[in-house]
Amino acid sequence: MTGPSSLRLSAARCCAALIVFALCACGIGGARAGCLDVKDPAFVRLRPLIDQDPKKALTMVNGLLARLPANAASSEPRRLAALYALQAGAYGTLSFDNFSRASALKGLALLHDPTDPLRLVLLSNYAYSFNEPAGINKALTLVKGARAAQKSGSRSDLCLEIVQGTLNQLRARPDLAIGELTRAYLQSNTPSLAEPRMEAASTLALVLERMDDFDQALALIRQVIRWDTSQGSTADIGIDVYLQGKILTTMGHFREAIASFKRARDISLAQGDHQGVAYADLRICQSRIGLGQFVPARRDCERAAQVLAQGRATETVKEARALLARIDLAEGRATRALSGLDRVLDHGGKDLLARDVAPTYLARAQANASLHHYRNAYRDLQHYVHLYAAQNRSYRVRLQEALEVRFHARQEIRRNAVLQRKLQVAAQHAARQSQQLRWIEIASIAGTVAMALLSYILFTATRHRRQLLRLASEDPLTGAPNRGHTAQLAMSALESALAHHWPLTVALIDFDHFKDINDRCGHAAGDHVLKEFARLARGALRATDVLGRWGGEEFLLVLPDTTLDTALSSIERLRLLALGISIPASDRPQALSRVTFSAGLATTAEGAATLDEIVARADAALYEAKNAGRNLVRIDRESSHNPTLGPGQPC
Repeated sequence: MTGPSSLRLSAARCCAALIVFALCACGIGGARAGCLDVKDPAFVRLRPLIDQDPKKALTMVNGLLARLPANAASSEPRRLAALYALQAGAYGTLSFDNFSRASALKGLALLHDPTDPLRLVLLSNYAYSFNEPAGINKALTLVKGARAAQKSGSRSDLCLEIVQGTLNQLRARPDLAIGELTRAYLQSNTPSLAEPRMEAASTLALVLERMDDFDQALALIRQVIRWDTSQGSTADIGIDVYLQGKILTTMGHFREAIASFKRARDISLAQGDHQGVAYADLRICQSRIGLGQFVPARRDCERAAQVLAQGRATETVKEARALLARIDLAEGRATRALSGLDRVLDHGGKDLLARDVAPTYLARAQANASLHHYRNAYRDLQHYVHLYAAQNRSYRVRLQEALEVRFHARQEIRRNAVLQRKLQVAAQHAARQSQQLRWIEIASIAGTVAMALLSYILFTATRHRRQLLRLASEDPLTGAPNRGHTAQLAMSALESALAHHWPLTVALIDFDHFKDINDRCGHAAGDHVLKEFARLARGALRATDVLGRWGGEEFLLVLPDTTLDTALSSIERLRLLALGISIPASDRPQALSRVTFSAGLATTAEGAATLDEIVARADAALYEAKNAGRNLVRIDRESSHNPTLGPGQPC
């Protein structure tokens, strides 16, 4: 989106970098236009056109090259080199990397001064034309050699350090990239070096985003957006607001993220960049899912997937499918969600972005659990826990590396400042004191950052452990405790009751004619009855009562500190609530009109000492209620005043 006069990759080329190195959803920047101060008239005149319309710029440059005399290489070498630099940049913006590399090499052959800004632009275009590791390593060697010829801290040195940092990020060395980009950012903190500073900020923001340092990345990219806005650099703003949206999404600020992505989308649409529009749509979909806006999210994801499928970005296409599966799962289409997630994980996550693999396994575990495929759900959950633990370890290592590198970069800059101030004898003592104070400030800031990062890691780990515990203890259909968790809660309540000699009553509740509901109205209707009963019961019971799903259409109700009389009143409330549940309409004849249940009660007052004993007695009483005609409540003891509830007739 910026011209090759700059050292910044175009949006299209950024997307190519994504495919090979999985760095970002759209682009990683090199140096911005104006980072290197090139004054050749043809270069200055045509450079802005590359930002606006690279095809038109390429046509004009090719026309100028065609009109040059045959001996231009000897008679006008600098003008020819400037045109080759423009040609290389236009090709790069259009993602024709081989052509860009060839043009850059032609220009480099004409210029030999290692400090010439135009030669450095050509070198940068050449460096950014590689997308494979061998080419990037070759380019990195050339850039390091060029830096050796520059004055330390000069504009050219800073711009090349930004290129070097970008190449190190592309070769998966963020530890080196952060140090180089941080030094360039801090050393360019003067008005005359505003362009290099903004370029360093832009690229550093992207690297920090990949390192999960979101607050710092967001602060940097907002600084860059303000600068680009003041300069009218629309194309650069498109990349910057896209990155801002990604950071906001990860931080959970979904509404702000959507606004950023819509702005990036409008810019891509105006430039005819359909891939850029698709990436924006994909991120808007992701943010809408975070807000629970599933209908518009599906529209955005389907539109993005259609365009992305025409390219080769397998990771991004699968990301779109995974998001669509999450929407299906949220809307209750568990079967379709599972089918989509199976396709996404058909290679075990090896063709997905690393950060997407664990969440995809977790989503498939939830889909399997919703379909009662508990063995598969447990297997996917184990994959998720293993991947999450590995990512968490890697995350801590990367954070530590980032902190150390950034600290040493600041330390190196401060040390250079001290050496320079020592030359000013009159201010030597004051400078030394100032430096000591700055060191204290740096140490304090570093300690604060480290504590904040450790707190964030602990918070994240605690949150995920809580999610895993919920998945392991909760019935996925009703949200009530599952059988294992219900048994644990019941045993704890029974132990407390026996220890304090308090009464405890247990009820087994079984819905009447539930098979008929499933057969006549469909399994979805049966699921609706169970979910609605669990929801209504939670509002009718005390906070100390436990209602858990015991199996199929059966629930276990544990009532601590409750006599049989009080328990019968609680069961009666639940029976009336069940009668009020409406069965969804069915196209089958003779649909059932109401929901009833039978229940069996047992209490510790009858001498039960274990949970198995008291549940067995409640089960026997339930069996009596079923045999007596259903829609009844029976107590486990034989007595002439054995109370019953209900009209005594089946549903």
